[in-house]
Amino acid sequence: MSARSWFSPAVARLRDSNPYAVDGALAAAVLFAVSLQWIFPGGRDAPLTWQGHLLGAATALPLVWRRRAPFATACAVSVATPAMAVYHAPAPDVVYGGLVVLYTVAALCPPPQRRFMLVGWLLGVTLTIVHKGDARPFEYAFHLMSVVSAYALGVLARVQRAYTAALEDRARRLERERAADTERARAQERARIARDMHDILAHAVSLMVVQAEAGPVVVHSDPARAEAAFDAIAGTGRDAMAQLRRILGVLTEDRDAGPPERLPQPGVAALPGLVRQVGDSTGLRVTLRVTGEPRPLPPDTEVAVYRVAQEALTNTVKHAYASSAIVDLDWTEDELRLAVTDDGRGPDASGADGGRSGPVADESWPVGGHGLIGIRERAAACGGSAEAGRGPEGGFRVAVRLPAAVQRRQAALG
Repeated sequence: MSARSWFSPAVARLRDSNPYAVDGALAAAVLFAVSLQWIFPGGRDAPLTWQGHLLGAATALPLVWRRRAPFATACAVSVATPAMAVYHAPAPDVVYGGLVVLYTVAALCPPPQRRFMLVGWLLGVTLTIVHKGDARPFEYAFHLMSVVSAYALGVLARVQRAYTAALEDRARRLERERAADTERARAQERARIARDMHDILAHAVSLMVVQAEAGPVVVHSDPARAEAAFDAIAGTGRDAMAQLRRILGVLTEDRDAGPPERLPQPGVAALPGLVRQVGDSTGLRVTLRVTGEPRPLPPDTEVAVYRVAQEALTNTVKHAYASSAIVDLDWTEDELRLAVTDDGRGPDASGADGGRSGPVADESWPVGGHGLIGIRERAAACGGSAEAGRGPEGGFRVAVRLPAAVQRRQAALG
């Protein structure tokens, strides 16, 4: 570490902790500088009296309070300096105390006080030079430049302090915004995990309940079918446990041991397997129909498509008493339309649907269950929309529209 890099923070800490210590040292230095030309007088300087000592001290000692009362200090020094110059003719070569207070006023005082003090000192220097009589032009220029330079340094210090304060305020504001963004991200992640857990558990439990109800019926008449039902229950439970372990791994991972191994979330490519699983486990005839040209989707949209289809089929198994269901994937130029329609009893005319006879948009969602609410939230999170209600030929229909042109536009831009 260099001497300068260590010295500056040390001075800043001392100045902030005890301002009188630094300002007192500055006042002592100014008093010493003012006394030099009287300690070593020239040929034209008269011997210094005790009144001269007092006037010289009056230009230096008020500097101890220069940051506590900058304008009052400047006024005191501004009165003592010309009095010293008039009493001890000729005037001092450098008005050390005046330069310090000009710097202080320019750095700390409001604009009216700054302008008043600058104009006063310029006039005072001019009158002092005129009173001296035999001053040469370069002396006048030197004194004027000293006054202007001290004031300019104070202005620069004030601007730098304001700039530093603005940077610190901006850093604090960015830190607060970063903390708020982090908290929002955590809340969104918790909501996503909750939706995924609901979809996985609801789907797995529904299939297991259907198989468990069918097993005792055929355990004596068709042991092979009963055995297949129990195998399906076990397979569904293992699959649900694996998916839950994958989702909860992000919450329970040991940071020192590294992230656990997690498989990717299911997407559009996993829909055929989902359709087969529901059909094999429940006996529901599920058909997957795809129209248009499939293309890559953003990861969150891929997961949303799978979870929406999973939740819709789960609701069909649990509530619809349907014999068949159709999963339609319609790829258009700018969006993907997913619809799951069954031939079950449909929404109750006096219950969940409220008597509506057709699809209901997400602004007036027909069913208050968490599953359909999750479908709406998933679609909205991906920039899409969702509808749920009676199908065109009876039964129940869930339809979701998701943007599907993002990847294509990104590829074109790349």
